[in-house]
Amino acid sequence: MKKYFQLGDVFYYFIRVFKKKDPNAPDSFNLRMMHGINRISIVMFLICLIVMIVRALTR
Repeated sequence: MKKYFQLGDVFYYFIRVFKKKDPNAPDSFNLRMMHGINRISIVMFLICLIVMIVRALTR
């Protein structure tokens, strides 16, 4: 049961998304836009999660 509640992979993904990109990776406009939108959605998700936790704790 402990295996299902490990969040190490989730936090590693958040760190990896915001790291400096690899200079040898392929680069195109579509790929950059996709990663930009992905970053925006992660930030919005984290903000909403914080707001929901604060609302739950203040009730």
